[in-house]
Amino acid sequence: MKSGTKGLLVAVGFSAGLFLNAQAATAQQSWPPLSSEQIARIVRSSDRTAADRANDERRKPEQMLGFIGIRPGIVAVDLSASGGYTTELLARAIGPLGKVYGQSRPRDPNRAPTPPVTPEGNSNPATTPSAAPAAPASAPRPSPVALAERENNLRSNGVLAAPIVALSRPFEDPVPSELAVEGVDFATLMFNYHDLGHLGVDRAAMNKAVFGALKSGGLYVIADHSGRPGTGISESGTLHRIEEAFLRQEVEAVGFKLIDEGSSCATRTIPKIRIRRIRLNRRTNSYSSSSSREQGMSH
Repeated sequence: MKSGTKGLLVAVGFSAGLFLNAQAATAQQSWPPLSSEQIARIVRSSDRTAADRANDERRKPEQMLGFIGIRPGIVAVDLSASGGYTTELLARAIGPLGKVYGQSRPRDPNRAPTPPVTPEGNSNPATTPSAAPAAPASAPRPSPVALAERENNLRSNGVLAAPIVALSRPFEDPVPSELAVEGVDFATLMFNYHDLGHLGVDRAAMNKAVFGALKSGGLYVIADHSGRPGTGISESGTLHRIEEAFLRQEVEAVGFKLIDEGSSCATRTIPKIRIRRIRLNRRTNSYSSSSSREQGMSH
């Protein structure tokens, strides 16, 4: 693997962060980021499901895709893809010249399947959405099945999207060998990093694997709910949160450098986020931070 700094874009509380490889990456820069108009057309596509449109109210995909600067034609990995909400958005944005992999942990055959601890994109993770009296519980669909259904729907509807490939692999070894050494431009982990705490995942091994898989200049995007200062990942199984400083320390420990971060309150309005960029000075091997700016975004 070539030496170089790789970057993280983090969003936690809702907050998000971008970790980057500072060396130039031609794959990342071969196409410009999608414009706000292009992103809006993707999100408003008439063939998207009603469930995904409802999830948009919590996830604000237009703001998120704009914040991360998504580009066409890249190879992306969506870690903990679950039902594939983010995976499909990435596929639509990246287009047919790229590819999107959706990773999920293989189910333990000795354990009964359980639903996700927190519904995907829940903007108030301390609570669960209200619901009518539940029908008898059924096992959730395995992620590979959900992703295959999304892939089939995209093809049958004639959407010019990147192919979606399901990966049933442990978090500690999330991508196949052909991607494991600088085979990926972009990786996401949306609102599930905190769950890795009570699931017993070796997060250092996972982050190291993501670092190795990303090309020089590749981006690692993490979004999650922000925990109180000093709590680390101790509230992962109760309030379903993670402390921002703790998350950043874990990810930077394997070599990533934070280049952008944003945070906002989980409200129905669009608050301001403080964005910070950190760049590598390749001659002095020191880091400089540009002036911060304000950008609208919400969860």
